[in-house]
Amino acid sequence: MFFGGALQLVAAMLWWLIDLVTRFGTGQPIEWSVAPNAAHIYLMIYGIFPFFMFGFLMTTFPRWMAAKEIRASRYVPAFVLMLLGIVFFYAGLSSNKYLLAAGVILTLCGWAIAWHALLQVVLHTQTVDKLHPIIALVALSLGWCGALSYLGWLLSEQQVWLNFALQGGIWLFLLPVFFTVGHRMIPFFTASSALRCRIDRPEWPLTVILASSAGHAALQLAGMSEWLWLVDAPLAFTAFYLAYAWNLLRSLAVPMVAVLHIGVAWLGLAALLFGVQSATLMFSGEIVLGLAPLHALTIGFFSTILLGMATRVTLGHSGLSINPQRSTLWLFVVLQITALLRVLSEVLPAEWRATLYLAAAIAWLVCFLPWLIFYLPTYLKPRADGFPG
Repeated sequence: MFFGGALQLVAAMLWWLIDLVTRFGTGQPIEWSVAPNAAHIYLMIYGIFPFFMFGFLMTTFPRWMAAKEIRASRYVPAFVLMLLGIVFFYAGLSSNKYLLAAGVILTLCGWAIAWHALLQVVLHTQTVDKLHPIIALVALSLGWCGALSYLGWLLSEQQVWLNFALQGGIWLFLLPVFFTVGHRMIPFFTASSALRCRIDRPEWPLTVILASSAGHAALQLAGMSEWLWLVDAPLAFTAFYLAYAWNLLRSLAVPMVAVLHIGVAWLGLAALLFGVQSATLMFSGEIVLGLAPLHALTIGFFSTILLGMATRVTLGHSGLSINPQRSTLWLFVVLQITALLRVLSEVLPAEWRATLYLAAAIAWLVCFLPWLIFYLPTYLKPRADGFPG
């Protein structure tokens, strides 16, 4: 699963860069089978993160609940179908939307198989504490519904389905999964790092952020963007509280831990920006920040947490030292620059926008292409320490 996700980290943005260059650079945009922004939505929400989520959760679910490992007969078919789904999607972009639809259907089938494998772990273990696994399962099922909604848009061209695929994908799927996993794992990773400090894992932030995320989705889908500040304010407060309570400043001494804490701070900043934009819309009727809050969330929070988790898990499960090379740590810095560039592109003068779009896409590739080159071979090799895997 990480193999497919790693490929997509580069392939999805490489396709997007090609589209940006032809639109803003040459002035001769490529005619795709669907609007490029709609394709970008699918690739970034449903074409990258699910690979890493299933790869991670299929490993950790059995460990969280003291269960047997998930068999290859369950995860290999899921991976093959999901990867074929992406291949069909790219093929459909340059030919016709029915290949796109076939790609989405294949992905939905693979997703369902993977979700069922996780469900079986939850149902057939006696562990009392199943809160985090159940939340993750519910969010993954809502993500499946979001991908299904995208299929509905492809076949009907009704905007309501695309809107749910976007809003539901972000607020009912990605944010709940990322924060639930972070809430479970960031205290563990911090305690087991060189910091050797114990941090609390109160449950109320999980409740507040999940409720705020669901509320944000509901308000967006209802067309009530001017009221988003009601749910974004508690979300921002809770994320900033955790950044403080989980010792963000102290974590900077251990980069592999710091990147996860920085991701939590990005969540607070993104929610704050969403709230400011909503309040401004209520009182002035103007949208002043554009897509800046969205990209603070998707690149700043989701992608930073992804890079930190994927790097640590890849190193740990390949039998390598969990202290990455200094060159890898610089990639974390490049990703922060990517997020800043994309946020600034929405607030600086309009004549800068195209340049900053291109710069952000290039910075993403500068981050993830070296990461792909370095880590992809580890998924094809036996563990370096001789243990099974």
